[in-house]
Amino acid sequence: MDIDGGNDVHILDPELLQLPGLSPLSVKSNPHIAEELFSQWLSLPETGRLVKSLIDDTKSSTPVSVSKNCANLNISCGSALPSVFLNSGTPPLSPRSSSGSPRFSRQKTSPSSLQSPLKSVREPKRQLIPQFYFQHGRPPAKELKEQCVSMVDHLFSNYIDGLRMDGNVSVQTFLHQFRSVRNRDAFIKYWVDGHVLAMDVASQIYNILRQTGCKYLRQADFKPVLDELLVSHPGLEFLRNTPEFQERYAETVIYRIFYYINRSGTGCITLRELKRGNLIAAMQQVDEEDDINKVIRYFSYEHFYVIYCRFWELDGDHDFLIDKENLIKYGNHALTYRIVERIFSQVPRKFTSKVEGKMSYEDFAYFILAEEDKSSESSLEYWFKCIDLDGDGVITPNEMQFFYEEQLHRMECITQEPVLFEDILCQIFDMIKPEARVLSNPNIKENCITLQDLKASKLSGNVFNILFNLNKFMAFETRDPFLIRQERENPTLTEWDRFAQREYVRLSMEEDVEEVSNGSADVWDEPLESPF
Repeated sequence: MDIDGGNDVHILDPELLQLPGLSPLSVKSNPHIAEELFSQWLSLPETGRLVKSLIDDTKSSTPVSVSKNCANLNISCGSALPSVFLNSGTPPLSPRSSSGSPRFSRQKTSPSSLQSPLKSVREPKRQLIPQFYFQHGRPPAKELKEQCVSMVDHLFSNYIDGLRMDGNVSVQTFLHQFRSVRNRDAFIKYWVDGHVLAMDVASQIYNILRQTGCKYLRQADFKPVLDELLVSHPGLEFLRNTPEFQERYAETVIYRIFYYINRSGTGCITLRELKRGNLIAAMQQVDEEDDINKVIRYFSYEHFYVIYCRFWELDGDHDFLIDKENLIKYGNHALTYRIVERIFSQVPRKFTSKVEGKMSYEDFAYFILAEEDKSSESSLEYWFKCIDLDGDGVITPNEMQFFYEEQLHRMECITQEPVLFEDILCQIFDMIKPEARVLSNPNIKENCITLQDLKASKLSGNVFNILFNLNKFMAFETRDPFLIRQERENPTLTEWDRFAQREYVRLSMEEDVEEVSNGSADVWDEPLESPF
């Protein structure tokens, strides 16, 4: 039987042959390969049987199934292909099954019989993604909500006219808010329906204290909290008969909060600053501790006493304002005139005083906190602005020499052996080690100190003492053993904590001596009477 296959070479689909070592592209681009392949296919015994079967089916008018016969032929003849195709240089195709391959489903059929292969694939089950963003906070869980409602019902059940404000009030939950939310439904709407219940403690405090529509906390927002604390805390009960000192205590606590928490210096505490600080932990400690002096962060009465008495000692005319001549007396004339000039030029911080050339009590609170604890970042930022004369963000040797010149002159006046600036400069660079920063960032000037350099060193406070505080500079040079022992005994205390502790002992002893002297005078004024 003669079969002319030359005319059918161009319609031969190489993909139907399922060649393991030959790509379809190489077959199409080389017609001689297709011709040789067709000749080999015609020489196979299975091909002859297939053609004979097709002719017999045609003569007997039996429906012809070409795809089925071709598939059987490919399966049976897959291993009989010439080695020239098996050793081709192209990489093998990825494994595939005959049932799912589109190559075995290619048939010349009418358009009506065509079906989309996507219909045979099972559609993936649609998964519901739970809501993860809530504009007003995540709603509380059902169990937590029911528990809170039960507690609120119990609190309000004993008071027909609303919740009373008697007794000790928790600073953490700021129950002063109940003054405007006295009935049960209003509180449920605010605390539960407003999703305040499900917030973290910092967010609760932030949303309760801030004014409606305001995105930050101001100093006035903390005033109701301090008022409630002064009324309810047992450690402040002795102040109830002295309202003027109650007000000063509340102001001092607020000033300390903003000094440490408001790092941006804007006078407005954001939620991020509140979460980064330790104010929440201090408030929780206030709720648990009856002795207010044990809460050394912000709320200690002894710390307030030290700040207020130091200010009162400098304020000679007691107009609650101090000037340059008053501040130069601080610490037994420890500061230089040049650094005092920089402070009153309001470079580190703009004064809140309305009188020109005068420092208010708030301004002094910021100053004394920065002066007595130069290890805190707030203090380092305060004094860095003072030393950076041109405001270029770096402290140069010339700027350090400008402030040290007065220190050198003062040492000569008190017959103290002076230390040359060249030696001091080497000592400062040894403590700060700015060369590590220069190596990592060559764009920064050499022999200069940045704020980041100071924050990275534990001896940064001594640098400022060398430049403008003679008493602390001499104490650092002599290495006072008393201070060293005190630091080792209480490593968790800051420089401010240790200073406040020493100053409170000194001030209390002076007050005791004054009371004794006044009492002895009263004794001499009394008439002597016979004990019999």
